[in-house]
Amino acid sequence: MKQDTVPVVIIGGGPAGLTAAYELQKLSHAHVPQVYEASDMVGGISRTETYKGYRFDIGGHRFFTKVREVEDMWREVLGDDFITVQRLSRIFYRGRFYDYPLRIFNALGNIGPYETYKIIGSYIKWKLRPKAQEDTFEDWVINRFGGRLYMHFFHSYTKKVWGIPPSEIRADWAAQRIKNLSLPKAVWNAISGANDTASLIEEFQYPRLGPGMMWEKTRDLIEKQGGTVQMRTEVVKVNRDGNRVTSIDVRRWTENGGQSEKTERIEGAHFVNSMAVRDLIHAFDPPPPPEVVAAADRLKYRDFLIVTLMLDHADPFPDNWIYIHSPKVKVGRIQNFRAWSKEMLPDQNTSSIGMEYFCQKGDGLWSSSDEDLRKLASEELEKLDLAKASDVIDWTVIRQPKAYPVYDGEYKEALDTVSGWLKTLENFQTVGRNGLHRYNNQDHSMLSAMYAARNILGENNDVWDVNVERSYHEEFEAKPKNKASKERLDKGAVL
Repeated sequence: MKQDTVPVVIIGGGPAGLTAAYELQKLSHAHVPQVYEASDMVGGISRTETYKGYRFDIGGHRFFTKVREVEDMWREVLGDDFITVQRLSRIFYRGRFYDYPLRIFNALGNIGPYETYKIIGSYIKWKLRPKAQEDTFEDWVINRFGGRLYMHFFHSYTKKVWGIPPSEIRADWAAQRIKNLSLPKAVWNAISGANDTASLIEEFQYPRLGPGMMWEKTRDLIEKQGGTVQMRTEVVKVNRDGNRVTSIDVRRWTENGGQSEKTERIEGAHFVNSMAVRDLIHAFDPPPPPEVVAAADRLKYRDFLIVTLMLDHADPFPDNWIYIHSPKVKVGRIQNFRAWSKEMLPDQNTSSIGMEYFCQKGDGLWSSSDEDLRKLASEELEKLDLAKASDVIDWTVIRQPKAYPVYDGEYKEALDTVSGWLKTLENFQTVGRNGLHRYNNQDHSMLSAMYAARNILGENNDVWDVNVERSYHEEFEAKPKNKASKERLDKGAVL
């Protein structure tokens, strides 16, 4: 590395880590990003896995944002490789399929006039006498939809996803993920066709070869500009001297899948992290104060696995994905990858169906053999009357630990303690979903990383205070925090 360059060490090659490197190179020729990724693929949970020519997501990843800078980066990197996908998704509940977003006649026809009357009555009751305090997911939803609709469409699915009752999930999660949706708005959208709720958009952009295409191209651009992205290189220690980080220790994976016994020390001037914050705290040497370590240990994660089934015919259902609310099956969501992009399949006369299961590392599902998971997924696909188990011609399984940060009753106090200590570090920032322990969208992870890169160059953005809600509001306006931000705004960028 040249003497007049400034090394910036970035932990993790997912959307946040790669965005930080890309943004840094865009704004400075002197700062050289060095990205270290433990796995053999970039993109994190937004990567695209491949199996015998079939490409599939770790969950579906729509590309939709109202943050101009994120949109600009997507376009700069992928250009014409984006396709526009019409959204079609449904909910399977009590043996019927409900259009999602809501279609009024479909919903009324499925649920019936008596139950519709009960839902409206429950909604009026809770609007007249709402819960005074919205501490939990359950409180938040009931105040906006009524207890009856909550019971039908929120309780069972939320418990399946998170593995804990909705009464134990904090309201923060609902406010962030469901955003500004309410029953009157849902009904009005269904009648009028209007829809300004971010989670219910009718069409979205998608890389023609899956979301991993975005991050593979970003990696190539970073390396073309002189940065490095080193794969199969796990960060095992973050060394500090007081409130400054001095270096990281890495251990490289060998070609046969083992780990080298030797560690290598990497020094840097600035550091950006996107690994899970609980693991990060345990990586510091010397360690943080005991209360910070104890707080980090209280942060929990929900794990995920996908059984991708290849079928002997195309499109057993037209949806991009289906939410499975039925407690009679374990599958939580089902993807039809050909409905996302036909280029995800090598043979257009077949199907690639992702059966998604939410679980905990070490539980019965996670520990099941791949063959047992294939059998379970095939049987559940048939039980839902979507295809026959005998239609399956091939399959593969991917397990994803730490897919979702959990918003339980302990997380807020614990995260405040952890973030309070991390903010005392002068040259170290943490970004992204797991780096901030926030169940955010891809664009929010990217925006936090952009802020971190700008901070290295002299700005003073609080990456912990990136407000994901405001980025979806139609009235969102950029507010420059300093002169450098204002200059960029004057050139047309939105912060």
